[in-house]
Amino acid sequence: MNGVLDYLFDAASWTDEGGLLEQLVQQLLLTVTALVVAMAVSLPLALYLGRIGRFGFLAINVSNIGRAVPTFALLALLARFSWPGSAEFGPYGRAGLATLVALVLFALPPLITQSYVAMREVAPEAKEAARGMGMTGSQQFWRVELPLGLPLVMSGVRLALVQVWATATIAALVGGPGLGNVIRLGFANTDRRSEGIAGALLVAAIALLLEGAMALAQRAADPVPQTRSRARKQGLSPVPPTVGAAAESDG
Repeated sequence: MNGVLDYLFDAASWTDEGGLLEQLVQQLLLTVTALVVAMAVSLPLALYLGRIGRFGFLAINVSNIGRAVPTFALLALLARFSWPGSAEFGPYGRAGLATLVALVLFALPPLITQSYVAMREVAPEAKEAARGMGMTGSQQFWRVELPLGLPLVMSGVRLALVQVWATATIAALVGGPGLGNVIRLGFANTDRRSEGIAGALLVAAIALLLEGAMALAQRAADPVPQTRSRARKQGLSPVPPTVGAAAESDG
């Protein structure tokens, strides 16, 4: 364990070419880019389908297929094809594009499922209250349905973020970027075993940090606890969550 700590706290381990800092930045860049692209592709469609209440089977089947396909197998195939291939891809490094495509596809299932379910689980009473206040369809969506469904949408983003971060380490197995290179090289050489363990610990630690940050963001996005908290501070009786949130949104 001393060797692991020595490696982690050695400045050269971070600043040398191909060191921890370079690999960490590449993996974070891969993770954030893949998540943003997956959200841009999946959220508008899933929210729309959930709102109109149609094609639920599509959301479920896409999620099931996405979970069934091994990400490493998909990445290996993508890296072998002429496109996206294993060439350098800007700041993402070697096989960066193949890794991004695989991670985006891996992030889609939780985003689609949770967003679809979020719209379907908005209480009918809240929708009825919004219509009774004279809201248009778009106002009802942006001011009532989306705020009430946002915590569940955020849970999908949270799950996708942690999964993509952890899965991005396998890019090293096809010559790609990320902390997986530190782990792979460390365990391939008995003299560098401490480096491999240090890389694995770093991946796990950052996964926990991302999980904690997203948990806080998910809690902050929940309008129901916020409504109850403000009511308690003002000495008011807590209002029913769905109707209260709708009325608050209108105000």
